[in-house]
Amino acid sequence: MLDPVRSTEEILLMRALYLLALAPLLLVSCSSSISGGGAGNMGTQPPPEIRSAQIAAEARGDFFYGRRYFVNKTRFWGYLRKPGQSAQNAKLVIFNESQKRNPDRLPEAGGGKNYGFDQNYEYKIYGRYTGRKLYEPNSNQILPEFLLTNYELVSTNPGWLFSPSDRYDPTRVTLVPKRF
Repeated sequence: MLDPVRSTEEILLMRALYLLALAPLLLVSCSSSISGGGAGNMGTQPPPEIRSAQIAAEARGDFFYGRRYFVNKTRFWGYLRKPGQSAQNAKLVIFNESQKRNPDRLPEAGGGKNYGFDQNYEYKIYGRYTGRKLYEPNSNQILPEFLLTNYELVSTNPGWLFSPSDRYDPTRVTLVPKRF
């Protein structure tokens, strides 16, 4: 017999699991991709309800989920958010690489993969915010510094970051969270 009294957390978890069970059916019928050209592909586009369910069900731990966001001539790395938090709470960061180099620290010109090859890849990012704010002159932003200690690749094609209508442009900042 089911317990008629459920906490809000239990109800949200049940909804998330239900939506995850439906995800394959919904993704087949609703998928499309946004083409930003080459490394700018934002991947398949699950409905916002599915993305919310995926975030609600993701692993928790002492790390951040990071989404690489590459814009030519900028030195920020991408967006970080805590596990279980919406991308709307993500912060655009500059990595301090004194303990670990960032995942795409490669030559910016030359043969093979270049700096920024991992546009829109998702990682588990380990480290901490230093409390410092750094100026990024090419985007004219003051951003938090994050001391990177390790990372793990989660996905090379995680889909949209903030909304299904995301549009990527490698020459200017176009992806920003909506602040309410």
